[in-house]
Amino acid sequence: MQLCFSDKQKKVFMNGKKVLFVSSELVPYLPENPVSLMSYEAPRMVNSNGGQIRIFMPRYGNINERRHQLHEVIRLSGMNLVINDMDMPLIIKVASIPKERIQVYFIDNDEYFKRKATFADADGNLFPDNDERAIFFAKGVVETVKKLNWSPDIIHVHGWMASLVPLYLRKYYADEPLFSESRIVTSVYGKDFEGELDTTMIDKIAFDGIDKEEISALSHPEYNNLLKVAVDHSDAVILAAEELSDDLKSHIDNLSVPVLPYVSLQEAEEAYTNFYNTEVLK
Repeated sequence: MQLCFSDKQKKVFMNGKKVLFVSSELVPYLPENPVSLMSYEAPRMVNSNGGQIRIFMPRYGNINERRHQLHEVIRLSGMNLVINDMDMPLIIKVASIPKERIQVYFIDNDEYFKRKATFADADGNLFPDNDERAIFFAKGVVETVKKLNWSPDIIHVHGWMASLVPLYLRKYYADEPLFSESRIVTSVYGKDFEGELDTTMIDKIAFDGIDKEEISALSHPEYNNLLKVAVDHSDAVILAAEELSDDLKSHIDNLSVPVLPYVSLQEAEEAYTNFYNTEVLK
């Protein structure tokens, strides 16, 4: 039986709860699609129901910094992240979504995110360093939240570029006290790209001391396998698409964590709030 709460009850349940949203894409900074729309709607729902939020996304080169008034946060920038034995400078930028008074943090690096596209070139070919971009993004988010000294109750992950966040939190940052009580939720969307990322991705993650057996699926780093690794290290899963591959759906069905079935955007506020309160935060 699905529990239903009034608006007043939802505010009480979410009041003061801290939710970190980590997303591949977000409107209004990128075009509308299922990931970018829900990555906007979910934080808006929590914000309007009394929760505290932080949103992180990559600062792709096709985001218009002037139009959206992005500016660098010097006190958070300046750190180097080691990616496959290379020092890569971390730049943090911030902007606000005026209509909602929601602040968004952008993970930036000239090598990974300066190009004027998100995931693929003009011919539709995936960028060959998408694997390193995903590793950099995951580590950049966690390191920035550590600098903010902000301990989230829920960490909600959207989109494949963010899919390594659960793995890194549970393995690389396993001893970080700031996240010891955090619950990780991964939203699973329909297949977002064809083909595979760089086949040495598993070695680059193993460089960070993560056992290859934990991520054996990434021997073939295609979309479904990235999401399998994400849900394997999550405390709850949300099905954010009506259609998922049989392989991925079967994998999720065999998990021993709460799963929220697909709901429409119109039903999302009620369903997500109930799920957070009764399944994720229980």
